[in-house]
Amino acid sequence: MIRKPLVLFVSGAALAGLAWYGWQAQRHLSTEVAVVQKAGPAAVDQAPKKDGKTEGPAARPDGPQAKGDGPPAKGGPRGPASIEIQAAINKDLADVASAVGTLRANETVVLRSEVAGRIAYLAFKDGETVSKGHTVLKLDAAVQEAELAQAKAELALGQTNFDRSKDLAQRKFVSDSALDQAAANLRVLEAKFQLAKARLDRTVIRAPFSGQLGLRNISLGDYVKEGTDLVLLEDVASLKIDLRLPERFLGRLKKGQPIQVLIDAFPDKTFKAQVEATDIQVDANGRFVLVRGVMANPGGTLRSGMFARASLTLAERKGAVMVPEEAVTPIGNELFVWLAIDGKAKRVKVQTGLRQDGLVELIADVRGGDQVVIAGQQRLMRDGQEVRSLGAGSQANK
Repeated sequence: MIRKPLVLFVSGAALAGLAWYGWQAQRHLSTEVAVVQKAGPAAVDQAPKKDGKTEGPAARPDGPQAKGDGPPAKGGPRGPASIEIQAAINKDLADVASAVGTLRANETVVLRSEVAGRIAYLAFKDGETVSKGHTVLKLDAAVQEAELAQAKAELALGQTNFDRSKDLAQRKFVSDSALDQAAANLRVLEAKFQLAKARLDRTVIRAPFSGQLGLRNISLGDYVKEGTDLVLLEDVASLKIDLRLPERFLGRLKKGQPIQVLIDAFPDKTFKAQVEATDIQVDANGRFVLVRGVMANPGGTLRSGMFARASLTLAERKGAVMVPEEAVTPIGNELFVWLAIDGKAKRVKVQTGLRQDGLVELIADVRGGDQVVIAGQQRLMRDGQEVRSLGAGSQANK
């Protein structure tokens, strides 16, 4: 019974001794670290060995710091900023609006019959070119010719009666009212004659303008009703092209602006047209305006209804300044470019215009030949900062 408490007492004493020894060792180590930090690296390099001798400087690993090439201390001198530059160029630009459209004949009409009748005479062939007033076809006009002959005879009789009444009135053999009645009857007969003549004229279909006829779907002897389509007539010596453009272009459209037209049927040829007029209204559904251009059609190569791709030149600028797109740096809501002038950087506020083939137009105090920074802008902090170009053929330091 006595051995058990004795064992517990000895064990507790041993644990207490170990704890005290560890505390003393930790305290001694903390004191040495504090002394070394206060003395600096030199004291560490000359720390004495256990045998009382001193060692030389501690060996250091090889690296940039061993050669003294580390970063400069804060506030120390800095070298020129490394950049890449490229010269701004001058280029002729055209502000172009692209659209698709449809070719239309300068004049087009479907010839129709105004009266019913049987076709008695055809005076054209499919696709024939005719001049204005050319007789295209005639309907059977036997009835109309008879009516005209009757009206002509009645008119002659009426004229004779009027002349006789006038002569008798001068000799006071008839009253003035009888003369007036004869005059009125003569005018009625004249109108009847003109009506019969007009009915006869409607049996003859003539070309209202010079042009090319289409394919006919009628034959000699066919009976046609009023309003029946007979043949298409188009004036294709010149053509119209109708384009739909967004309404934002409306204020920049002018008569005579050039249009470049591409036709799928002639892929190797570019046709030229020009703006003739714009529609009076803007389409409320698509918010577009209809623009009509005119173009020549020598030899009748093109046809109405063909699909066309058009490029409308709204404005032309000679010698516009162009730089690579990566040269433009946005800062807030503004755009800037950096110039390299005599080895120094200069920031210029710009506005951009057209973009073409990776280049952007600058509207600012930048001229063709100016050296524009295209890479390394993040290293530039202020105007006048020294710069050094990394690119071959650079002129930043010249």
